[in-house]
Amino acid sequence: MMLLGVLFLLTLVLVLGLPVPFAFGAVMIYLAIFADTDATTFLTSGHWRMNNIVLLAIPLFIMAGSIMEKGRIATPLVALAELIVGRVRGGISAAAVVASAIFGSISGSAAATLTCIGAVLIPRLRAANYPQGYSAALIANAAPLGLLIPPSSIQIIYAWVTRQSVLKCFLATVVPGLILIALLCILNFVLMSRRKEIAVEPAPESFGREASKRGVTALPALLMPVIILGGIYGGIMTPTEAAGIAVLYAIPVGWFIYRGLDRKSFIEAMVQSATTTGVVMVMFFTVMIVSRLLVFEDIPGIAQEFIFSISENPIVVLIMINLVIVLIGMLMDDVSGVLLSAPLLLPIVQDLGVDPVQFAAIIGVNLGMGNITPPTAPLLYLGARVAGTRVNQMLWPTLLMILFAWLPTLVITTYIPEVALWLPELLLGP
Repeated sequence: MMLLGVLFLLTLVLVLGLPVPFAFGAVMIYLAIFADTDATTFLTSGHWRMNNIVLLAIPLFIMAGSIMEKGRIATPLVALAELIVGRVRGGISAAAVVASAIFGSISGSAAATLTCIGAVLIPRLRAANYPQGYSAALIANAAPLGLLIPPSSIQIIYAWVTRQSVLKCFLATVVPGLILIALLCILNFVLMSRRKEIAVEPAPESFGREASKRGVTALPALLMPVIILGGIYGGIMTPTEAAGIAVLYAIPVGWFIYRGLDRKSFIEAMVQSATTTGVVMVMFFTVMIVSRLLVFEDIPGIAQEFIFSISENPIVVLIMINLVIVLIGMLMDDVSGVLLSAPLLLPIVQDLGVDPVQFAAIIGVNLGMGNITPPTAPLLYLGARVAGTRVNQMLWPTLLMILFAWLPTLVITTYIPEVALWLPELLLGP
């Protein structure tokens, strides 16, 4: 009964449009009134859980993403990707997928990736006669690659909540991310190959000379993930230190090399990142208290009994768990989704023999898909706003991408553990 009350209240206030932190605050009040435990004792617990240096990486990566967005660091990445694949029909849109993956690996944010890559590529796709709804849908579907290609903010949060290795969680999503990139590109070429009206980028006089020119221009941007990930996996930096280095590196690159930053845009980036950080931290506090109360009330155990009462077949149980996480991703942002789903569902999947590191990849793919799945689909609405199009024009392309790219990636990640575990075990050991 308690579980149904919590789920009903949370769904109701989110559907009514209440901001996520306040929605979890309402659940916290509900639990304080109806739970058998004194909820005030969990306030200090929430403060204690947040007093962790690992969480400093989150605002620093948010800041780095804002600086990169204002600093036009995505523009040379897009130009380089266009040169590689832009000479075939559908190549510029495939370049959007590749550029989203590269930018996402630097910023770790789906919204920042969508805003930045969309602002750069939507005008180019429109000039090349790509369908406007399709262009917006493709970039919106590629934006969650920032949740899969490391360093990913939600993987830091997952590792913190579940007490797993941050590095292993980073690596667990790499192969699923590459699979998703490949499937989105293949589907894109299939859909665009018969559209004769689409223009292609003319071949340069000298491919080698042009590649060298664009490569040199893009080198400072490409060095950013190399420095961050190389420092983390080389044991030189912790993820928090790497996030600080990302900020210190992005400022001169955006200001002096790509000249997108000036005094005004730098202040805007700081205000934007401070606002986002404030919202995220308030959300952390409320969600952590609610999660702790739910665990104390044995809500995970109740949910486990309910799921296993329907079926004890691992395949069926994993399907139900995936559906729950996708629904969570449809109703709230990725940060809230991982904070809510990780502590509640991890005990269930562990009983099925699923490794917590593999579950990190499963959550990442699910939340990314939830963010582009109608009817809520926050990234679709953001993509429509960035592209200046209507959401209904994006629905059919999005449905195809979910069916032929996202769902296959999710099935492979869920039912083939080696996809998520091979790279972490190869580099860091079992």
